[in-house]
Amino acid sequence: MPKHPLSEATRLLGVRVRSRRQELGVSQEKLADAAGVHWTFVSQVERGLRNVNLHNLLKFADGLEVDAGELVAGLKAPVVEAEG
Repeated sequence: MPKHPLSEATRLLGVRVRSRRQELGVSQEKLADAAGVHWTFVSQVERGLRNVNLHNLLKFADGLEVDAGELVAGLKAPVVEAEG
C-alpha cells in the first residue's frame, strides 16, 4: 500500500531536500551521516512522510550546506477544517 505525504508542505520540503542532495551528488546515507540522522529518516523526509522538527530541520540544512530558510521558504501549514 503506497504511503502519501502528510501534507503539501512535507511533500515540498522533501522535494527540496532530495533536489539539494542530488545537486551535491551525495547518497541518502551520506546526507544522513552529515546531518546526524538515520538514512531511513532521510528517505521518509524526502517522501514527505515525516513532519520535521526544528532541530532536525537545522541538521538537514547543515548537511545540505544551505540556510534552513531555503528549505522552508514559502511553505504553508496545512489548513485544518473545524468540525461542526
